[in-house]
Amino acid sequence: MPELPEVETTRRGIAPYIEGKTVQDVVLRQRRLRWPVPARLQSALPGQVVISVGRRGKYLFLCTAVGTVVIHLGMSGSLRLVGHDEPAGKHDHVDIVFAGDIVLRLRDPRRFGAVLWTSRPPLQHKLLAALGPEPLGEAFDAEYLYRRSRGRRLAIKPFIMDSKIVVGVGNIYASEALFRAGIRPGMAAGRLSRPRCACLVSAIREVLAEAIEAGGTTLRDFVSGEGRPGYFQQALQVYGRGGEPCEVCATAIRQVMQGQRATYYCPQCQR
Repeated sequence: MPELPEVETTRRGIAPYIEGKTVQDVVLRQRRLRWPVPARLQSALPGQVVISVGRRGKYLFLCTAVGTVVIHLGMSGSLRLVGHDEPAGKHDHVDIVFAGDIVLRLRDPRRFGAVLWTSRPPLQHKLLAALGPEPLGEAFDAEYLYRRSRGRRLAIKPFIMDSKIVVGVGNIYASEALFRAGIRPGMAAGRLSRPRCACLVSAIREVLAEAIEAGGTTLRDFVSGEGRPGYFQQALQVYGRGGEPCEVCATAIRQVMQGQRATYYCPQCQR
């Protein structure tokens, strides 16, 4: 699943090519995504100039003067820039066609993504209004995490993956951040002290920032908007390394299931 670094990498990849460009057409080959693609997108968007490309959590925004396209990549989606004459594949469901031989194409084999339209400020959309703070923003700090975790018996890994607590900390990066912070993923969130909250916040910020700089993590078919793969996979210390020796202490990395998701940790380094 594309996580925050992959979505931010996509935003950075497509923004220079479509900001300031006029939409000529919208091609809908498949409207049945996670939610139906609104038909009015085809009448409202053509003729509009994309003023900016933004992001909130794992949602991308294409902002115009009359409204905003809200995009989520779901489990397997990707946005790519292609030429007008590049034929669409089986899983290429939506094209936003721009002047100057540029097409922004959504490919989504599992169809869990979304392309929506809102004429209101995008942060007021019902899917976005209840989201927690951005992990790289000032609102996400040790005191915030400590306060939100008080009395919570939920394990710390699914706790930090809850988008109402903090957005964009997906499965891969939660495992990696907890390893760096030396915190076992099964520990109850409410047991974390202020110093350990501070350590975890710092680790989350570091992991996400490094992943963005590396262009994301390619575990299946993620590529940036320009078609380049992500390289953070080469820096993973625990995720996907079950049974392999820890790079710090040589203890075998353990793999367990938490909430139907694979979790990886070092039983020696993480307490």
